Amino acid sequence: MENTLPTWHVILIIVMVLGFIISNIMLLKYMTRFDVKGKLDKQTKPEPEAEQEEKEDK
Repeated sequence: MENTLPTWHVILIIVMVLGFIISNIMLLKYMTRFDVKGKLDKQTKPEPEAEQEEKEDK
């Protein structure tokens, strides 16, 4: 009594795994175009005191 997957199930699993890996690689290549470090630096820098006071007045 053998419980084996049909051939088309195995092929489908392999295609899905390869698709997942390839899509993640493509996403990483696409993300290198964005300047995330610059945006993070702007968000984490403390604002000058004059700008903070203006925001508090509003």
